[in-house]
Amino acid sequence: MVAAYQGVKVFSATKAKEREELGTRVTMWLRDNPQIKIKETEVKQSSDAEFHCLSIIVFYDFD
Repeated sequence: MVAAYQGVKVFSATKAKEREELGTRVTMWLRDNPQIKIKETEVKQSSDAEFHCLSIIVFYDFD
């Protein structure tokens, strides 16, 4: 069975300073969207020889 969501929001960053602030960006987005009901989250990291990317993926429905 495939899960159904009304929306998905992806937050990602590659620079160290941006990665440090990623949680704050998610928190601010949630504060600005109180109708959001989080259904699932995923945290992903990918890297190559030069860059490290951190992504937070939020799957949600509306209240």
